[in-house]
Amino acid sequence: MADYAVQRSNMVESQVRTADVTDRRILRAMLEVPREAFAPGAAEPMAYADAHLPVSDGATQRFLLAPRTLAKLIQLLEIDAGDAVLDVGCASGYSTAILARLAGRVVGVEPDPQLAARARETLSAQRIDNAVVLAGSVVGGAPDEGPFDAILINGSMARRPEELFDQMKDGGRLAAILADGPVGKATVWHRRGAVIDGRPAFDAGAPALAAFDKAAGFFF
Repeated sequence: MADYAVQRSNMVESQVRTADVTDRRILRAMLEVPREAFAPGAAEPMAYADAHLPVSDGATQRFLLAPRTLAKLIQLLEIDAGDAVLDVGCASGYSTAILARLAGRVVGVEPDPQLAARARETLSAQRIDNAVVLAGSVVGGAPDEGPFDAILINGSMARRPEELFDQMKDGGRLAAILADGPVGKATVWHRRGAVIDGRPAFDAGAPALAAFDKAAGFFF
């Protein structure tokens, strides 16, 4: 039988801590949350691999972001204990569980209804009571639940997530990967009044979210 506690510790020490993740709250959350619980049976043995983990075989395959990529994106958001956070494309809910350890309230959005239901069940089994997961569009977000202090997008995008900027509070942050190919730039945007400023942070790749394909009128 796999010793997942040992694998979890190895993941944090060899994948996350070595990737310049210095926020101890993130490290502690990743030590506490059992990633294997958010992986379907066939994927469970690979839960702690340094790779994006497939968790759905639907028409559009869904993934959990690789641990180091997820941790670095979350660190960009500088989440405070009282923050409201939107977790876009949360898949089976692992990122939601990590964010729930850091924030006051988390709303996950997952376009696959069956996967969203699985995420709710797993979060409940983990006794996480400050997070909900809704079935809905990644582009649409959760406007009725916002505005949000921080927004995480689980996947890469070919363009800026313009539709979600309106769901950020003044002073809010949004972290995502901009990529028009296999590798792009993890980017964090800040809202200051009506102004949205973005800055690239590090090179990263992730499965693409097709809903954010380039369209007329949208640019990097």
